[in-house]
Amino acid sequence: MEDFIRIPFGAAASAFIRLTMWAPPRLLELAGQSLLRNEALAIAALEELPMELFPPLFSAAFAGKHSKTLKAMVQAWPFACLPLGALLKDRQVPPQVFQAVLDGLDVLLAQEVRPRRWKLQMLDLRKTAPQDFWTVWSGTRTSVRSLMEPEAAQPMRKKRKVDDAKMEAKQSLAPVEVLIDLCLKEGGAHDKLLTYLMEKIKQKNGLLRLCCKKLKIFAMPMQNIKLILSMVQLDSIHDLEVNCTWKLSTLAKFSPLLGQMGNLRRLLLSHIHVSTYTSLEKVEQYVSLFTSQFRSLCQLQELYLDSIAFLSGRLDQVLRYLKGPLETLSITNCPLSESDLTYLSQSPSITQLKDLSLCGVSLTNISAEPLQVLLERVSATIQDLDLDECGIMDSQFSTFLPILSRCSQLMTFTFCGNPMSMAVLESLLRHTVGLSKLSHVLYPAPLESYEDVRGTLHLGRLAYVHARLKQMLHELGRPGMVWFSANPCPHCGDRTFYDPEPILCPCYMHA
Repeated sequence: MEDFIRIPFGAAASAFIRLTMWAPPRLLELAGQSLLRNEALAIAALEELPMELFPPLFSAAFAGKHSKTLKAMVQAWPFACLPLGALLKDRQVPPQVFQAVLDGLDVLLAQEVRPRRWKLQMLDLRKTAPQDFWTVWSGTRTSVRSLMEPEAAQPMRKKRKVDDAKMEAKQSLAPVEVLIDLCLKEGGAHDKLLTYLMEKIKQKNGLLRLCCKKLKIFAMPMQNIKLILSMVQLDSIHDLEVNCTWKLSTLAKFSPLLGQMGNLRRLLLSHIHVSTYTSLEKVEQYVSLFTSQFRSLCQLQELYLDSIAFLSGRLDQVLRYLKGPLETLSITNCPLSESDLTYLSQSPSITQLKDLSLCGVSLTNISAEPLQVLLERVSATIQDLDLDECGIMDSQFSTFLPILSRCSQLMTFTFCGNPMSMAVLESLLRHTVGLSKLSHVLYPAPLESYEDVRGTLHLGRLAYVHARLKQMLHELGRPGMVWFSANPCPHCGDRTFYDPEPILCPCYMHA
């Protein structure tokens, strides 16, 4: 077989290539490896290579780090997308491979008339890119063709005649998108590769567009963040996480960039603090600059706010600019006032809420009415409810239990870290046992389970509580509903889970 592959390229080689389209995967792999032993022959073969053989040959060239072949294959790539990231899995992009691919794009974009077979519109560098492209080719011819564009999948179909010169001119202006997930932090492994990519984007003057679906920002100077994001098509970002310890003034500097992310669907913002030296006037100015950006976030569906120091008394400023209803709202470890909770309960943004978390928001000194109204308004849609560490008292729980029993879509409910008596815990079980979709409940150890005011659990009492709840679930016809408790260890703070026996933290185990 190898002697046949080495014949001078021409009609015979083309016939061989057509024949291998029907060969078993192992035979195709051997053919690709053999062809790559002579890179000049492999590159020359690209003009006549059937498009079905491009993926296996590219995979082989990628694995063998054949930079010249990779560079040439990019220029002749017959598919709309090259999902390079899917080949990486858990590996980093080898620098020479990355540069070869970008150099191929560089040569391609510099041509006034692009190659006849060229169809590349997107270079996908995400590791989450679909894997099917690289695996389906080893199956049937039909499944391979399902990955092609309709036009490419029917090469024998007669095409409408067009003005070739106009088509070539139009094609030469079409930019190529580079799709990447960015994680911005100092000293990141991708620094050199990202720098090289940014240089190419600068040189191509709009013909190479950097698009990003997911953006994560960690510790990085704001000037560096602005420099990198100046190269990114900000309206391509769908998912943004800002996991920085920023001052409010730093958030204000970032805010104009946020306003340009018009297709953002998920926003996570955490640990924003206010300097003691910032005047109240400046605080209001910075907050207004930040919240006004929500006018532009028309596609936002998920909002996560964690440890946002300025939020108390200003939640209305965030929510009033939202254009549509949210599916997820998570406000955790934030100070909220009663007016904030009242506004939240009346906001149009919660009418389709599926996931609500108020974990770590102190509700001890807030009347039960706003929470009642809030639960009433989301009762038809809410699926996951998290009220951990809210300091909710028995009297507050008892008030909204009837409303909780009407949350027909509820699947998980967690409320650890709240001082609850056994009587209220049993009442909660009775109110929720009729919720057919509720499968998991995470509850705190009732007050009767503690030995002292320091928070030392009496494991025997807690075992009795758990057995009692299991018995009630069985008697009420819901033995499959999972109820388990989690309580912080008073010594180390780690949670101890009970399902049904305790999974003890090291403090208990050493004792």
